[in-house]
Amino acid sequence: MQEFFDRLLAQPQTIISLLHADPLFWVPDLIYIADIVIRVGLSLRIIGRRRPPSVTMAWLLVVLILPFLGALIYLLIGENRLGEKRARRAAAIHDYYHQWQASLRERAGEADWSAKPAELKPLGRQVKNVVGFPILPGNDLLLLTDYPSIFKSLIADIDAARDSCHLQFYIWFEGGFVDEVVAALIRARQRRVMCRIMADAVGSKLFLRGKKAAELRRAGVEIITLLPVSLFRMFYRRVDLRNHRKIVVIDNEIAYTGSQNMVDPRYFKQGRGVGQWIDVMIRMQGPAVEAMSGTFFEDWHIETGKGREVIERSSGTLLLGEQGKIPVQVVPSGPGFRPQAIHQLLLTMLYSARRELTITTPYFVPDESIKMALLSAVQRGVAVTIIVPALVDSILVRHASRSVFDELLAAGVTIAQFHGGLLHTKSIVVDQDFCSVGSVNLDMRSFWLNFEISLFIYDADFTARFRSLNGGYLRQSELLDLEVWQTYPKRRRFLENVTRLLGPLL
Repeated sequence: MQEFFDRLLAQPQTIISLLHADPLFWVPDLIYIADIVIRVGLSLRIIGRRRPPSVTMAWLLVVLILPFLGALIYLLIGENRLGEKRARRAAAIHDYYHQWQASLRERAGEADWSAKPAELKPLGRQVKNVVGFPILPGNDLLLLTDYPSIFKSLIADIDAARDSCHLQFYIWFEGGFVDEVVAALIRARQRRVMCRIMADAVGSKLFLRGKKAAELRRAGVEIITLLPVSLFRMFYRRVDLRNHRKIVVIDNEIAYTGSQNMVDPRYFKQGRGVGQWIDVMIRMQGPAVEAMSGTFFEDWHIETGKGREVIERSSGTLLLGEQGKIPVQVVPSGPGFRPQAIHQLLLTMLYSARRELTITTPYFVPDESIKMALLSAVQRGVAVTIIVPALVDSILVRHASRSVFDELLAAGVTIAQFHGGLLHTKSIVVDQDFCSVGSVNLDMRSFWLNFEISLFIYDADFTARFRSLNGGYLRQSELLDLEVWQTYPKRRRFLENVTRLLGPLL
């Protein structure tokens, strides 16, 4: 570069002619200068964002190692930009949404902790302070543990609907039971039931462009595409921010959530060699349904600008009639107004364990803080068990996940690989008193990039049901042995360690 400037200074009278006459003289040097400026500028920007050190270091490696391409990747997916229109609509409902949550907290009152472990009280308080929802008592929960029972229950509830059916899914894929849900929604519209669907633009791409969506629209069902993507949008909104929630609300009286997408496992990804997906859903009646409904319509408003009036109509109607005895907290999270919520809450949850901690997740790529919380639990004498599928549909996640197994196994964590299919259930069971269920994986994408939904359930009887379910998973699993694990070829372990560097970006 010094030679370049020396030549210019030595012959100032020929600069303009050289620029016009001999591009080969100056183009390589300008490309070099541009590359340096871009790398330095983006590095300063990445450091200035003050994100977790692992995420910062991963992006610095991408930008510094890959000339120009690294900068392009960062500009496309490096920052959580939701787009100006969506941000304005989110701001428009933000104040009202928090007023509604305050009303919900006032109507719910203080939770009764007299029969609950003292360790859980800080978690309940933190959820209320971070995401705004209080613990809502008086709910009845039904745990549905296989796809036939999930779909049959859902179809029956849609067929019994009198007023509204609201469905939100990351993946909607035609075939089998899903087509029966479509038929039930069309029947509901024929009874003049209001039906609304939100489906993620990436996860539900084929459905949104397919015949079944067209049939639903002709029947009068409103279908909204969540976080649409296009070449033009890539320049002002991050394209891989996805809405990963699974929510159903019927008549503002019944709600479903869990890990099940709107897919029939017999028809979905059968060529990937991972077996059928194994999921759970929770059917809920009681006061917490209002929180589920409000979460649905916050998303609806952000996409359409027309969700506030629906919250106003339903607000205050559900807490009047309790349906059971189970206290529930609804926990929405995502890269909007609550970007760190679920990560903070999961850490509190892991540190609250005193006797046992069981995690089921299909995608296990913990950051350092989550890994340290697991190691700390073992050191406190907690029996920590992690149940993951033996095969997952992402090669990168598979290798990144395995890269932390040896350290966890050496510390005393039990790791079980499920062989009955792709175990897609996402749950955490703490001791015998608490469990969380929802759409959140134990990976960086769920922590920072996806819009997610979870239920925190403070009930020993329901937790016992989930502990029994986990016992069934363990009976179909192979427990990993540290000595055997450490005998695997070094080339595989090297690949896993390299993939681990990308963990913060997965």
